[in-house]
Amino acid sequence: MTLRLIRFLSPWLVLLAMPVLKAQNTPPDANHPAVPTITYDRLWPAYTPQNVNITVKSSGTAKYLSRNPVKSPDVKDTDPDYTVEFTISDGTLAKLFRDAKETNYFQGDFAFKKHPVASTGKKTLTFADQDRHFETTFDYSENKAIQEIDSIFQGISSTIEDGRKLQFLHRFDRLGLEDQLKGMESDSNLQELQIIAPTLKSIADDTSVLNIARARAKRLLEKSSK
Repeated sequence: MTLRLIRFLSPWLVLLAMPVLKAQNTPPDANHPAVPTITYDRLWPAYTPQNVNITVKSSGTAKYLSRNPVKSPDVKDTDPDYTVEFTISDGTLAKLFRDAKETNYFQGDFAFKKHPVASTGKKTLTFADQDRHFETTFDYSENKAIQEIDSIFQGISSTIEDGRKLQFLHRFDRLGLEDQLKGMESDSNLQELQIIAPTLKSIADDTSVLNIARARAKRLLEKSSK
């Protein structure tokens, strides 16, 4: 009887198990990625680039996108979308996810509303993992954790866009490199300089570039490795 019962129940046990297996094998969707992810999106039509989007995964992999979605088609053709994939430093990664936790993973309204402030763009922060998906939108916030996250992402954008300018100047206007590098040395908010380390090294090693510009590139390069 026991053997007959097992044979009788076996097909039903398989059928009962199938929905569970299917659920376990369901791939993550865009709103629920496999690993915790923070996304920063800034839209500021009066600025260039107008739109910046940065995605950082808890694994340390990150992606940067800048574009000008509301400019005329002819401007878009001369200034196309710009994408960079990079690895974020451990220290910055820890800060971002620590601050996200302090804000309960962006649940809530963190926008400053006491009085009008000069706009620096509409920013949206999103936290998503397999179980959660929260986002908050602000122009300016008094929340310290939100401020730090905003500053980090703006600093990353500045670094990448400065690196993009250096690549252009190195190719087409080497005399302009010194002014650009001087401005970068005085910018205290640059973040994750290691992203543009190859560009800095190519300038520092180029004997056809002015020595003062090469020296500035070397100093920034040394700073990027700290």
